[in-house]
Order: sequence, then structure tokens, then C-alpha cells
Amino acid sequence: MARDVESTEVAPSDDAAAEAAARVRAAVAALRARHLRPIAGVLPGTRIGVASWPRPGRPWSTERLTASWNYWWQAHLVDVLIDAAALGDPAAPREARAVIRGLRVRNIGRWRNAYYDDMAWLAIALERARRRLPRPVGPDCLRGGLTTLTDVLYDAWDPAHGGGIPWRTTDLFFNVPANGPAGIVLARRDHVARAVATADWIHREFTLPNGLIADGFWVEADGGRRTVDTAFTYCQGVTLGLELECFRRTGGARHFQRLEALVDAVEREMTRDGVLIGHGGGDGGLFSGIAARYLALVATDLPGASRAAAALRSRAGRIVLASADAAWAHRAEVAGLPLFGPDWSTPAVVPDGSGSGASFVAGAVRSSSTPEQDLSVQLAAAMALTAAASVTLRSPEHTGSVTPNGS
Repeated sequence: MARDVESTEVAPSDDAAAEAAARVRAAVAALRARHLRPIAGVLPGTRIGVASWPRPGRPWSTERLTASWNYWWQAHLVDVLIDAAALGDPAAPREARAVIRGLRVRNIGRWRNAYYDDMAWLAIALERARRRLPRPVGPDCLRGGLTTLTDVLYDAWDPAHGGGIPWRTTDLFFNVPANGPAGIVLARRDHVARAVATADWIHREFTLPNGLIADGFWVEADGGRRTVDTAFTYCQGVTLGLELECFRRTGGARHFQRLEALVDAVEREMTRDGVLIGHGGGDGGLFSGIAARYLALVATDLPGASRAAAALRSRAGRIVLASADAAWAHRAEVAGLPLFGPDWSTPAVVPDGSGSGASFVAGAVRSSSTPEQDLSVQLAAAMALTAAASVTLRSPEHTGSVTPNGS
């Protein structure tokens, strides 16, 4: 039931706005009921996103006690709760802060870990939490974490290997899923020159002949490169988000041109009937939710009064709305709450708790036997729905935007 959206410039109807907000409330209620728990089930003031529902194994079983908690999934859970807070969910601000506390407790009191992409996602969430959530009484507990992670990401730039930052601290795999979100947070933290350098580096190193952005490359022991030219939806999403931040801050025409070309490539190569494709469960469950989030950012925050800017906002918004409509239309329901699938174009399957849960293997999280069991899959659908709400309500991420000449 995808809507034919001619322009995101048109004010929403009351019915469309109410429906968009109601869908987000339902998706967040499902996350709250199935996945959001205190650390160890009891630690007050904390929450963590449980990786699987139903949870594998019996209570206190080895399978359950050693289950992955997935740092970067928690960062996206914070982002979803921030979005819910913006739509008036009264519990969401407190829960977002509790997840941040829970993540730090679960990470043994540290903000850092060995993965630069993880740290970049958390830095984005902390920056958004400071900017968009009501300030708590007492000291700002987010400032130190955001400063620490910003410094880590800025200092990780590697000119010896041609620029960029590696995926993790222990190897030389340079990829877009680390550099895209790092560039976004650096732009938002006023390291604009480094953000622009990151955008230029991604465009130079990873643009494929079909216009999509490839995943990354390994630097081999002999100094050569082994390219990983697979294109994932989240690589496109973070590149869109970074180019948008660079365009907002500098007005550089090349950033607008890249946005146009990449939205075109995503629409052509990474949608079916206008709906973003899926990448299964595990880490892949988040990929298209990330793409939806940053397509929505183009739709709501791209500055400029020109016909080209209006058309680009409309095209990006149309993909978001079609994807959210498809995810909603193909949901299952359990106990009156929605359950979403990893492919928004096909009906969701209700997991029965049998089989294996999501597992951490070689630096990535593999899917549960039934992908719908994974927090990542449910988060991605919630991200698509919050993205659609921002497009429908014309609710921007930023309160102000540069308006470059000629855009």
C-alpha cells in the first residue's frame, strides 16, 4: 500500500500524521516488551537490548549467559528511543539514557571498544541524545563519552595508507561502515574539514560503476589492496548521511551532485517496487533501517529552494515511505504487538524459539535461525517507521540548515 508521494514539500494530512506516529508507538512498544531489560534483569537505572526474542536456551543456561549483546545494536536502540521521544513517548527519554548507562556497564565501564564502526555509531547516538533529549538534572553524563569517542575517531585517520580509518584497531580493513558514521559525527562535532576529507575519500575509493558504494578494502602484508566490492544498503545510507552533512556545512556543489547520483543508484539498484531490499538477520538486519534513516535525512534536511533540491527530497522520501508501508503491511502480530521481517516485501514469520540465536563470529553477528528473532531486524523496521514519520511530519534532524547558493 505504498503511497505515491509527489513531494515532501506538501503538508501532511492529520490522518497521515496520526498513522505514522501510531506505527512508531506500536513498534517501540514491541521493542519494549520483548527486548528491553535491565542489566542482568535486575540492575536499576540500566536497560539493554536483548539480542533475541524468544531468547534461546533456558534461564541461566550457558547459551543464554554467553549470548552476544552487540554494542552497535545498542547504539541504534538509543537512536530509535530518541526518535520516539521526539514523537511524544513519555518513557523514551528515560529509557534512552538507561540504555546508554547499560551499554557502558556491559562494556565494563568503558566507552571504547576495538571496533571503530561501533564507536562511531555510539558517538552519533550520544550526540543526538545531548542535542535532542531533555537535559537531566545534575551533570551531563553524556559529554565525557562523546568527547572521548570524537577524539578516538578523529585520531584514527590513517594517512600512511591513503586516508580513512580502519574497521577495528587490530587490522587494516578500511570500510565505509566505519568511515561513513565517523564522518557524520565529526561533521556534527565541527570537524568539518575531516568530514569533507572522509566524504571525498569514500567517493574516490569506493564508487562502483553502477553508482553504488562498495564495502571496503583490505591492506595486505605486501602493501597491496584486496577490494571487497559488495554493496550493502547501509553503505549507501551512511554515505548519503555524510554527504548531506558536508553539503549543509559547506554548500559544496560536489556533495549535492553525489547525493543526486547515489539516491538514483539506490532507487535503481537497491529497491524492489520502490522498497529497500533486505540483508537477512544478524548484523545484516540493521542495514536497510540505516539506509532508511539517512534517506529520510535527505528528505527532511537537504537545504535549498531549487527545483532540483525539491525533487531530490521527494525521491528520497518516496523510498522511505514505500519501505515503511511495506514493512508495516507485511508484519505479523504477537500478543497485539507487531513483529517485522528482514525482507519488508514478504510476510514476517513468527519465531517459535527453536534453533540457534544470533551469534558473534569473526567480528560480526550471524543471524538467528529465524531472522525475525533478532533485535537487529526489529530495530531496522522501527527505524524505517521513525524515518517515515519524520518524512510525513516534515520533522528535520537539525533545527537549522545552511542554504547554499544555487541549490
